Amino acid sequence: MRRIFSVSAAALALAASVLAAEPARVVLDVPAMNCALCPVSVKKALERVPGVIEAKADLATKSAEAKYDPEKVSPEALARAVTNAGYPATPRK
Repeated sequence: MRRIFSVSAAALALAASVLAAEPARVVLDVPAMNCALCPVSVKKALERVPGVIEAKADLATKSAEAKYDPEKVSPEALARAVTNAGYPATPRK
């Protein structure tokens, strides 16, 4: 009985991973970044958003990039999170 349960649980986990949305990427323009600590703050603001898988920010290009689950969060919500952290941001088209 225990073996059947573990096989069933593994099958359910596999099915869930197959049905999960493919991660998406967005680049945000963040023109207000102007010091070495700004990218750290922007990255942390993105990482706090549920659904964000990976985030990075670059002072040189004044942009941030996030890999996220599109079923949990949108590019607009990510831009809003960065804006709410004090760095007005817009999704790049």
